[in-house]
Amino acid sequence: MDPFDDPRLTAMGLLAEVFTGLTGKTNPTFAEAGISEVDFETLIRLARSPEQRLRMSDLAAQTSLSTSGITRVVDRLEREGLVARHPCASDRRASYAALTEAGAARLEQVLPQHLKDIETWFTGLLSPDQLDRFLEALRVIRDVVRPCATAGVPRRAPAS
Repeated sequence: MDPFDDPRLTAMGLLAEVFTGLTGKTNPTFAEAGISEVDFETLIRLARSPEQRLRMSDLAAQTSLSTSGITRVVDRLEREGLVARHPCASDRRASYAALTEAGAARLEQVLPQHLKDIETWFTGLLSPDQLDRFLEALRVIRDVVRPCATAGVPRRAPAS
C-alpha cells in the first residue's frame, strides 16, 4: 500500500480543505457587517449561553484564543459597545463578558446572510440524515480534542 494514500491523511486533508473553503465563503458576510470571524464567534457564543454571558475564563476555553487573546477581543468589542464586562459576585478575581443589546443587534444584522451562506455552502449540501450523522460525528471528535469547547454551558440532552 502507498504510505501517502492513507484514509487518515485524506480525512485530515478534506477537513482542512472544507474549513478553508467555508471560511472563504463566510468571511465576506462578516466583513460587510464590520466584524471579524473571531468577533462573530465570541458574540454568538455569548448569545447562545445562559443569560447571554460567560465567565471570561470559560469564553477563553470555548474559543481557540488564550486568556490574553480573548481579553483583547472582549476589550475591542466592549469599546464598540457590543459586549459589557460584569464582575463575578462570588469571585472577585473573575468577571463575565455579556452580550449587550447592540451586540445582539449586530448578530441579528449578520445572522440572516450567515445562515444563507451556511445553507448554500454547507448544510444544504447534505440530506437531513447526513447532517444528523455528521453533527454526531463532529461532537464525538470535538469532545475528545476540545473538551473545554462548551465550558460554562450546561450540557444539552441529546436530540431524540
